[in-house]
Amino acid sequence: MTVTLAQLLGGRRVAGDVTITGMTVDSRRVQPGDLFVALPGTKVDGRKYIADAIKAGASAILTTEGTAVEGAGVPVIEDANPRRRYAELAARFYGTQPKTQVAVTGTNGKTSVADFTRQIWQALGFEAASIGTLGVRSGVVKRPGGLTTPDPMGLHEVLAELAKKGVDHAAIEASSHGLDQYRLDGVRLSAAAFTNLTRDHMDYHRTEQGYFYAKARLFGELLGPGAGAVINVDDPWGLILEDIAWARGLRILTVGCHEKAVLRLLNQEVTATGQIIEVLFGGHRHTINLPLVGAFQAHNALVAAGLVIISGGEPRHALMALEDLEGVPGRMELIGESTTGGAVFVDYAHTPDGLRTVLKAARSHNPNKLKVVFGCGGDRDAGKRPQMGAVATELADEVYITDDNPRSEDAAAIRSEIKVACASGIEIGDRGKAIETAIASLEAGDMLIVAGKGHEEGQTVGETVLPFSDIVTVREILVAQGAGNGG
Repeated sequence: MTVTLAQLLGGRRVAGDVTITGMTVDSRRVQPGDLFVALPGTKVDGRKYIADAIKAGASAILTTEGTAVEGAGVPVIEDANPRRRYAELAARFYGTQPKTQVAVTGTNGKTSVADFTRQIWQALGFEAASIGTLGVRSGVVKRPGGLTTPDPMGLHEVLAELAKKGVDHAAIEASSHGLDQYRLDGVRLSAAAFTNLTRDHMDYHRTEQGYFYAKARLFGELLGPGAGAVINVDDPWGLILEDIAWARGLRILTVGCHEKAVLRLLNQEVTATGQIIEVLFGGHRHTINLPLVGAFQAHNALVAAGLVIISGGEPRHALMALEDLEGVPGRMELIGESTTGGAVFVDYAHTPDGLRTVLKAARSHNPNKLKVVFGCGGDRDAGKRPQMGAVATELADEVYITDDNPRSEDAAAIRSEIKVACASGIEIGDRGKAIETAIASLEAGDMLIVAGKGHEEGQTVGETVLPFSDIVTVREILVAQGAGNGG
């Protein structure tokens, strides 16, 4: 695929116009004909590698205003916000996108909401896709997971491929990093959703307000007037977002148990395989047999239904489609039962609120004993470690503290920071051994939550990613026990 630089810039005349065959922010990946996007970063300053990119064959450079590029020999585009310009150019480079696109942001629930939205659309007869932590999931395009919100070129390449293969609806996860770094600018969005906001990524955003602002960009800047906003108003931050959405002329659909919620959850009744929920919308009550374990999943399902409704889906059909939802891998996923009759679940919860939510959901099923295996990541927000220890101590009967991507930090030191608020926790650094020990301790009616990794398939130690999957590990242990196929 090729365009001229003038075409890429919207017809603006460019001295020495050249042909552009691709774009990249990584000088090591520059191919002849590429536009090299030289950005300042938290760890690496791409502007230092402009000369290397030109030697590799870059046809043009996009960078910050005032960047000195002596004797470049190629066009240099300076921009006050090169990240945003890069995203907009990526959209123009590929051109085609699905007709109806929505985005979902929030600390917890993004993956589930995006996937549930895809499932509901498919139940209504649309060709649909979800894009995010689990990769690209659709009937025609499937790709493994990576970044929650991909790099603009990667994102727009996927969107163009989906559109060309007949996918007319797409749900995209919008991470705070992705929004802060302008990765979603240039995506034509019909609507967006907010799930919740709790402590996370403080190593990057520094303050809760900074974290919220990154999320709020989705509604305050990326959605155009008349687009839809689905907002969980049970969360106090949601009430602030509702004001922002109103001020920008968005169509608002509020969701939650709150009395002002337009799509309102009236009642939940836990069952052996999920829950029965009662929902009020448009003056009509709907009773739905939701096949998902965990009270929080009802909120995720309703946010997804809200996205479908506000983007044109028939309300009653969208709500009834919830009865056929399939759980998302690694999100309160029942892997199997031990030979002694204990249930083992895997969940992605890796924040204090996420852990609290999943443990409270497990408690609602009245287990004999509730047990949890979890750890905290290295080189990330250290403040949440004792908080997660306190949550585990409060809500679980037995806690196993283990490693979860220690990265460059000393794993034992991380565990000790958790134990400050979880003195009774059983410390087993080897994650596989911790899971095995916890499963071996299960008795009839017990429930074990293995939290933190969910769908992930690696354990990062230093700079090395070692193969490791909670789901696979649990299944192998259950099979070794003789507990059938482990789910």
